[in-house]
This record gives sequence, C-alpha cells and structure tokens, in this order.
Amino acid sequence: MNLVRTAMLLAVMTALFMAVGLAIGGRGGMMIAFVIAAGMNFFSYWNSDKMVLRMYRAQEVDERSAPEYYGIVRDLARNAGLPMPRVYVIDNPQPNAFATGRNPENAAVAASTGLLHALSYDEVAGVMAHELAHVQNRDTLTMTLTATLAGAISMLGNFAFFFSGNRENNNPLGFIGTLVAIIVAPLAAMLVQMAISRTREYSADRRGAEICGKPMALASALEKIAGAAHRIHNDEAERNPATAHMFIINPLSGERMDNLFSTHPNTENRIAALQQMAQEMSSGSTPPVRADNPVRKSRSVPPTGWGRGGSEPPKGPWS
Repeated sequence: MNLVRTAMLLAVMTALFMAVGLAIGGRGGMMIAFVIAAGMNFFSYWNSDKMVLRMYRAQEVDERSAPEYYGIVRDLARNAGLPMPRVYVIDNPQPNAFATGRNPENAAVAASTGLLHALSYDEVAGVMAHELAHVQNRDTLTMTLTATLAGAISMLGNFAFFFSGNRENNNPLGFIGTLVAIIVAPLAAMLVQMAISRTREYSADRRGAEICGKPMALASALEKIAGAAHRIHNDEAERNPATAHMFIINPLSGERMDNLFSTHPNTENRIAALQQMAQEMSSGSTPPVRADNPVRKSRSVPPTGWGRGGSEPPKGPWS
C-alpha cells in the first residue's frame, strides 16, 4: 500500500512539473520538464536524504560524541524493532526534529540543538519516537521526495515569472499559462504536501507514543516546540519552505505567505489526541508497547549532558 501511495504521489508531482513546463515552453517545454522530473525522481530516491541533511548542515554523532541523545535513539529503535538509524544534530536554536531516508535500513533522524537543550529526557525521547514512527511507517521517502519536487516546481514557477515578458517563447496559453506556472502549480504542490503531512502526523504521534510508552511526554514536547517555533527563526527552513512538512512542528515563522497554509495539523488537536491515548493506557484499554529495552525513567538533563559531558559546553556540532 505504501508503494502504491508513493507511486501515486510521484505521478501527481511529475504531472505538476510537466504542466509548468507546458505553460512555460509549450509541448517542447513539457517534454523537457518530463525528462527533468524523471531524472529528479531517480536522483531523489537515492539522494534526497543526503540533500536535506546537507541543506540543514546536519552533523552525524555517535555514542561517544553524544551519549545521551544517541542512547535514546538506540533504545527507542530497539523498542520499535527498527534498525539503528544514523543520528544527526542540527546547530539551530529553534527546537525541532525530522527523519529522512528511503527505508528503515537507510534512515536518519536529526534533532536541533535547541530541542536537545530545551526539552527533558522524556520529552526528547517522545520526539525521537515520533520520528522513528515516521521511519517505521515508511513516511520518510514520501516526505523527502515531496520536498524535493515541490521545491523544483516552485523554482520553475520563478523561472516562468522571469521569462514572462518574453513574447517569443512557445507558451501556447499566453498570460494564463504563465499565471498557472507562477501561482497555480506551486500552490497545488503545497496542497499535496499538506494532504500528506496532516494525516501522517497523527499516525506518527500515536505510534511514537506507543514506542516510548509516554504519550504525555510527547504532548509536553509538542507544546514546548510549538511555543518556541514562532519565536525563534529557523533561517534554513525559511530559505527552503518546501521542507517544512518534514519537521515535527512547522518551522516557518509565517511572516510571508506561509501562514496561509499549514503542513501540520493543529498542535492543540494533536495534544488532545495524545491525552486521550494516555487515559486509555492508564485504564488498560491500550496494550503497552513491547519494552524489552525500555527508555529510562524521566529526568531532566542539562544542555551539556547531551554531549561528552563536563562543566563547559562540549566541542562538537552544537558548540
């Protein structure tokens, strides 16, 4: 089912890409756009995770450089029955996180320094469990491919605007075609992103709460992240809004047109669903997650605890 859904998504995004090519350069432009889209689909399948991680200047960490953080991911992956993903840190003050990779065997999770410094141990575990749920549900391939193609469609829209004054182009639809290329296609790409992300966030919240065993820890983390996301700018996300749907909370400030569309469901609704799940778990109506290697008890960890330790901030990706 996930394979069919991914194939349908790629077909829709490729069709949008071709429509922009048609609007810009006629049938020739459409064929060129088709070739480009096919190449991008192939390239993105194998490299989209590396592209996104490089875009956010994420740095890989291990058990020696980030023992607390790495240990959380290791324990949660074992709880979920997943292969150990690559673990990254993003040097960014906004608390946020995302997962990427074409399948569980080639997955990566990334958390910002703002998240590791602001959240408690259990809250970090809840967030990373949510990201591992995306990996387990195989959402990460769809999300990274969508980000790549949506960004390309927006780029073509900008290209159409740049050449809109050229009367000698092969645009068969004239001004209407240019308008479609500039506005409608990027808008449609955004709507596809919204449709994908909104439903999958609820599913990842629920599965993540099962993996970590503490729905209220994830609910608390969502509340803290949402409260900080609009106060603390994420410059990389603002420059690459097509990747916003990959994060656990929308990283965009909403100062541009981004606030007209939301790639994420309402945070209050997500928290309410987790509260309901916590009540079900406490009453015994929801079976507990397999816990052959449970996450440790709740405790707060100072910012330096996420690195190599010591009284001074450790050298590394978050220094």
